[in-house]
Amino acid sequence: MIFYTRRAIKDILENRFLNVVTIITIALSVLIFSAFGLFFLNAQDMFNAWKKGVRIMVYLAPGTSEAQRLDTRYRLQTIAGIQSISFISKADALELMKARMQRQTSLLDNMRENPLPDAFEVTLVTESNSPEKIEFLAQRIEGLPSVSEVEYGQQWIDRFANFFNLFKLVGYGMGAMFFMATIFIAANTIRLVLYSRREEIHIMRLVGATDNFIKFPFYLEGLIQGLSGGLIGLGMLFSAFSAIGSQFEQTLSAEMVAIRFFSIGTCAAILGGGMITGLLGCFFSLKQFVKE
Repeated sequence: MIFYTRRAIKDILENRFLNVVTIITIALSVLIFSAFGLFFLNAQDMFNAWKKGVRIMVYLAPGTSEAQRLDTRYRLQTIAGIQSISFISKADALELMKARMQRQTSLLDNMRENPLPDAFEVTLVTESNSPEKIEFLAQRIEGLPSVSEVEYGQQWIDRFANFFNLFKLVGYGMGAMFFMATIFIAANTIRLVLYSRREEIHIMRLVGATDNFIKFPFYLEGLIQGLSGGLIGLGMLFSAFSAIGSQFEQTLSAEMVAIRFFSIGTCAAILGGGMITGLLGCFFSLKQFVKE
């Protein structure tokens, strides 16, 4: 094993330019693909944190009596998926509006009557925070007596969910393209090395060397290229994350969301993917070379 490793390192040093190009290509592919993954990871955390705070506002019809309000509250409590219910009177809602419009309170001073309705603020359990379940609960609540309107930001939820699905699709597509391009470049690099050493390989075959004996150092070379490229790509991503991460943490501190880097297991998987990329490049190149 030591002999094969030395042989692989020797080949890398003798063909520095070709191997550096391959390593840089793998590093850039790992960087771009991992950046997509890191963005998606933290965006998913933000979306999950937001979903935990989803509220459905249930506005009561004008003239709703106390008995009707209590009946509506009881009916809401019987609906599965609702975690808590809090009543907001029209007077409290007006005071809350004034507090949020401190610089425009003069607009509300001349109102003869409170135009806001009584309402219930409904908090959902985490399991019911998917867009489909929220829509189902909203429709069910809207059908209750004394309920005039239900509001929960459906348009925003749908847009964000569609953006996530589109982002996943784009990420998978770009990942597949970079993966194939990197394998192609690694294969061409190994192929050029093989052609530069074809006379030496031919002599080794004449003296009885097996194909496995000839191929194994190249497989190790591909693994070293993939590992080196993966380490460089992850190192670049971590440096960028460390440089700009603190700025995002300050922005998101009020939302109780902390951005995070990949776990050790995920980093190991990314490095493994880089090594597999280099290995596959060697495999396809050697397969074609042996046929020739």
